[in-house]
Amino acid sequence: MAKKKIVIMGAAGRDFHNFNTYFRDNDDYQVVAFTATQIPNIEGRQYPAGLAGNNYPDGIPIYSEDELASIIEREGVDQVVFAYSDVSYADIMHKASLVLSGGADFWLMGPASTMIRSSVPVIAVTAVRTGVGKSQTTRKITQILEDRGKKVVVIRHPMPYGDLMKQRVQRFETLEDLDTHETTIEEREEYEPHIDKGFVVYAGVDYGAILKEAEKEADVILWDGGNNDLSFYYPDLLIALADPHRPGHEAMFYPGEANVRMADVVILNKVDTAKSEDVEQVERSVKRLNPNAKIIRAASPLTVENSEKIRGKRVLVVEDGPTLTHGGMTYGAGVIAAKQHGAAELVDPRPYAVGSIKATLRQYPGLEPLIPAMGYGKEQMSELGETIDKTPADVVVIGTPIDLRRVITINKPALRVSYEIEEIGRPNLEDIILDRFKGILF
Repeated sequence: MAKKKIVIMGAAGRDFHNFNTYFRDNDDYQVVAFTATQIPNIEGRQYPAGLAGNNYPDGIPIYSEDELASIIEREGVDQVVFAYSDVSYADIMHKASLVLSGGADFWLMGPASTMIRSSVPVIAVTAVRTGVGKSQTTRKITQILEDRGKKVVVIRHPMPYGDLMKQRVQRFETLEDLDTHETTIEEREEYEPHIDKGFVVYAGVDYGAILKEAEKEADVILWDGGNNDLSFYYPDLLIALADPHRPGHEAMFYPGEANVRMADVVILNKVDTAKSEDVEQVERSVKRLNPNAKIIRAASPLTVENSEKIRGKRVLVVEDGPTLTHGGMTYGAGVIAAKQHGAAELVDPRPYAVGSIKATLRQYPGLEPLIPAMGYGKEQMSELGETIDKTPADVVVIGTPIDLRRVITINKPALRVSYEIEEIGRPNLEDIILDRFKGILF
């Protein structure tokens, strides 16, 4: 029988994982191309032969998703695999309709096809949308386990935007490792907080190989998910976060609803800054989707260094980029903090933005006056710094998960917002972890 011809739609992450776990050595299929979207400048590359395996001596081309219809026609594609996350149900069906109109099948791959089993216990943190608070939650879990004498290794959802062969297996233990691997702002936002607390982080491209290395030094693997994607590993405890700032989204975005339905625990985060009626709405929705899940309510209180310097000032807010772009939020922690501490004005950076930052602000016109911390390469990081410098503000409020001052020179007074998760009531995360792993880890 002729091999079925496959295109994998992705964004430099889940797409490569699905290929590695299911298609790489599968003689029933020929993956003719990847397509790429969401992240700038990731198309026009090649998935290298050294990662693609013996069936692909020339590697596999990566095209823009805009070329999908022509690829289906040109290559006689049989099936198109959708392999990225945080996409609305309406958008995903538009993409499916495009594929179907070209004569191909549209394929969503599930856990049985793509999750890898670990020899050590796995706790997975997932979400309904980008920017719900996964990072805060993973930091809390690592602390709980470390306090109990357990060696935790964090494996982070992929963000391989550079040389894929060099990024096959990455291990980060020090801040110098971030420089060695030439990490982007988005990568630093996810890795740096763990490193600051003394935890090793693995990431890269080949998550089978990554797991084998992590297992050598871990009592527990903590899967730190990206966007609202499914875990790459079979979890022994699955946690999903829901966001009352976006009520209803827990049942409107792929694959976030699947995470809620599979979860052992659902955390309703940010209840301290959300409307009470929205919190109640999300809790009712979660109970309907997964009546067996334990529900934890949690706050994300904000701490601002030298917060008195905000009052009465013109403030430029810099927010976490993916929360605004992939996640669909119009504001983040920086805007909330600036308003809480009496900013006279949130300065609109649009008239002063340059390059890709200007293009991003045009692409997302509904954002409140702020700058998304886009930094997928040196040029974009430079444009971010230039935009900050040109915007006439008294103070810069940094609402990103990392301190941008470590990677960008900011020539204005700059204050950082930090936030940690605080569970409300019992059972809390510690109670649940101790109960689930009693006799296994404790």
